[in-house]
Order: sequence, then C-alpha cells, then structure tokens
Amino acid sequence: MKAIIFIGTNKSGSSREAIKAAEKLGYLTVLFTNNEKQLQQRKAYPDIHKMIFIDTTNIEKMKAEIRNLSSIGLEIKTIVSFVDPFVHIASILCDEFCQNYSSSKAIEMMEDKEETRNFLKNQPYSPKFVPIKPNESFANNMEFPVMVKSPKSTGSKDVLLAKNKRQLNKHLRFLQSKKPDETIMIEEFIKGPQYLVEALVYKRQAQIIGIIEQEITEGNRFIITGYGVLAEVPTDIQTGIEEVLHSIVKEFDIENGTLHLELRLTDHGWKLIEINPRISGGAMNNMILAAFGFSLVEETLKLFLGEQPNVEPRHRKFIFTKYVIVERKGILERVIGKTRATRSEGVVDVYVKPKRGTFLTPPLSMGHRYAYVIAEGVTLAEATNNAITAAKEIKFLLNPI
Repeated sequence: MKAIIFIGTNKSGSSREAIKAAEKLGYLTVLFTNNEKQLQQRKAYPDIHKMIFIDTTNIEKMKAEIRNLSSIGLEIKTIVSFVDPFVHIASILCDEFCQNYSSSKAIEMMEDKEETRNFLKNQPYSPKFVPIKPNESFANNMEFPVMVKSPKSTGSKDVLLAKNKRQLNKHLRFLQSKKPDETIMIEEFIKGPQYLVEALVYKRQAQIIGIIEQEITEGNRFIITGYGVLAEVPTDIQTGIEEVLHSIVKEFDIENGTLHLELRLTDHGWKLIEINPRISGGAMNNMILAAFGFSLVEETLKLFLGEQPNVEPRHRKFIFTKYVIVERKGILERVIGKTRATRSEGVVDVYVKPKRGTFLTPPLSMGHRYAYVIAEGVTLAEATNNAITAAKEIKFLLNPI
C-alpha cells in the first residue's frame, strides 16, 4: 500500500492538516513522533493510520524503522515534515528511501538563521548583522535597538529586543547560558510594516501563494496576534516582494518546494526578517483555504509526490485571523464565549486549544497563543473588525497560581 511518512505533527494547524490531506488523497499515513502524549491520546488522531514512538532526532533509528515498514509491504512514496526542526531531517530520509523532488541542502541552510544571513549578506534586502561566537562579547558600533536571536529559534522563541547595552548584555548572558555552544545573532532592528509571504516553487518557477499583513504584539517577546490575507495586493508591494522571492529562489537554487518569508517594508526597501522552508504553522492553511479556496498543504504534498500542484485561486476573499492570548498566568478553569464567537458576523472558523486544567501564560512564544478566530469581509478592514469583535467574546477563566 502507498504510504506517506510524516516526521512530527502538532495536534492542530498546518502540520495536522497535511496528514488529513494525505488521507484524503488516498495514502496510508504514518507518523514518527517523540511526543508520548500523542500516543496516550491516540484516539484523537484517527487520520493517522500508524503512529510510531521514536526519537525523531535519531536518523539511524528512523532509517531502521522505515526499512521495517518497507519489509511489511508499505510503498513509501515520500517522507515529509511540516514541523520545525524536522523539515531537513525528513528530506534527508526522503533522499535515501524515495524520490526527493526538493533540495535537502537548501532546506538545511534555510533552517539555520546564521547560515542564511551569511549566504545572503550581499543582497540589498539583507539587514546588518553580527554573529557572536560562544564566549565572545559584542564589540560593534551597531545602533540600538538591536535584535538578539538564536540562529535555530522558531516561533519567536529566543528572539529578544535590546534597547541599550545593559539589555543586550543581559540577553547575551541568557542565551549563552541556555545554549553555550551556539552562535548568537545580533541584527539591526527593522522598522516598518511586516508581511508574511507564503510561496511555492515548481520546476524553478516561484509563485506567491498569499501576502499577509502581520499584527505584532510586543510584550516579553514579539508575538504575531493578527494576520490579514490580502485578496488584492497593491502593485508596488506585489512587485517588490516578487523581486525578493525570485532572488532567494535563485540564490538557494530551489527547484521544487514551499517556503515562507517574513519581510518588513522600510524607507530603504524590503528587508528580510527570516525564511522558513515550509508553510507557516498555526491557522495558515485554513487562512489560505478561506481566502483562495484551496488547501496549500494538499498542493504541497502533490509537489513532494512529483505531481503538478494547482494553486490557482478558486475565489479571492479578504481574511483576517485574530489570535487570543492571556495577560496573566493561571490554571484554566473554563473557556466562555466560543459559541458566541462562532455565530458572529463574517466568522469562518474558531479554534480554542487548551483544555481545563492547562497552565496558561502570557506569550513567550507563538505556542502561547490559545485561540483564534478567522473571519472574512468585503474589505480587509471589515474582515479585521469581524475577527476582533468575535475574538473578544472568547475569555479564559483562570485560577491564579
């Protein structure tokens, strides 16, 4: 039987939608997971036909398991991951056991922010940056504020703003104590509106799937709490983003694959915040589906299976997604307002993640966003208003700790 192996998944979001898409396409779905909780909650994953508990950082163990699956008659058509940091690992395994239509080398480089910055340092869209090796101090004349990052950070974890030398030294000590053998990146702070760009490359032809305005909430971390999918994109924005995307695809020599960019529009043109070699997580696939009528994860699977993806919009709608966060720590007693949010004007989808008894905290990463509302509108302003109005209905009642 034809099968697709997935390395890691979240309970919801793009990675889980990809598994459901594989089942819909008629494939037997196999999940390699190091999350013991997923085995304990096995009944919550009916779309996963075979779940295997394994160390997903141990390539040799996974190779042995893949050989075992082949020996019992499974025809492994592709091995993929939609979860950091397993995209590159999945591609390496695919190189050995399947026909890999994407580039493992490009994926590996894009997963590492230091390598990406060095590779693109001469491009006009690359910000100023300084790598700090283990046990080094910062000796440079970059102006404050600056961003302090771990090169392998994901979901806004270990991405910190330093407004002065004291804060910079504090952040350096924190990250160096957390990851003493890892380089730390110091980057100029880029001002300007931020956009997320979902893109797909097929036979070296890059295509923008969606351009999304991002709403950033600045607390202990920079957390994206709002996404506005543009049904109509101003020509200057479309052209500028296409230039950056085509340059990146050419520099990384990408033949096939999906990626997303985070860009800021400044007085000096577009600046690249980061690249990731996969679709964005969270509600992104559902946003694209609501805005344009197709599943990006399904078309991505077709790409990885050697088929031509169809990402021609079936319709175009302005979509806004509002994420809900909490302002204090506590144990979740109950959630109210989900039904009212669902019935609100223009609402397409409502999702609430935590169950009763879960510890909630103000966000230190994207994983600390606890609900979202996706809404549509005739204009982006209307979609935004619909989503924000509905999201206000959702309240987490917490027992303080």
